[in-house]
Amino acid sequence: MQSVRAAIEGGAHRVELCEALELDGLTPSEAMMGSAIGMGIPVQVLIRVREGDFVYNKDEICKMRNDIRLARKLGAAGVVIGALMPDGSIDEEAIRCMMDEAEGLSVTFHRAFDVCHKPEEALEKIISLGCHRLLTSGQATTAEQGIPMLKKLVEQADGRIIIMPGAGVNPQNASRILEETGALEIHGSLRRNGHTSAELVRATLNNRHFSEQSFTIS
Repeated sequence: MQSVRAAIEGGAHRVELCEALELDGLTPSEAMMGSAIGMGIPVQVLIRVREGDFVYNKDEICKMRNDIRLARKLGAAGVVIGALMPDGSIDEEAIRCMMDEAEGLSVTFHRAFDVCHKPEEALEKIISLGCHRLLTSGQATTAEQGIPMLKKLVEQADGRIIIMPGAGVNPQNASRILEETGALEIHGSLRRNGHTSAELVRATLNNRHFSEQSFTIS
């Protein structure tokens, strides 16, 4: 909860809640969800049942549907989901099942996109499935390195979905990423000593781009 408090203190617009960030994030516990949601900031709950790849079996998809149901019951503003087929394409059936459970919530497709094949085609599928945001580094190690692809995705999306750059975002590069990609939102962890730093959040938000753009902390 230290990172959630720091995000609020620093002025973040929402929080992506997860456990085990060192494993790229897993679904948080019910207790963690309840505590974070009770702090008053919009909480987007990561729905990821295990570490590793994003190819899930029926039991795992069922578990994630149950987690979405719990997040909604506890008052989450949204969920963060993703699933792929073995060939690297979007698992439309799995996403459709999760979208059905997430009706009424804001839905972000997570960085499974960054290991998918044919990103332009994948983006169209994600839009058609009804997701509201796509969190992506532009299929690069960091969002800064992925600026060319991020710019293409923003142009292709053309307002139909929010492209939210994430990975390696910091006070030094956030403005450049927003300016060069045309993105309206951005995502970062901004951690110091293992936890989100309110000071780093404030430093990142302290530029002209964030008068309209929103910032998500995980």
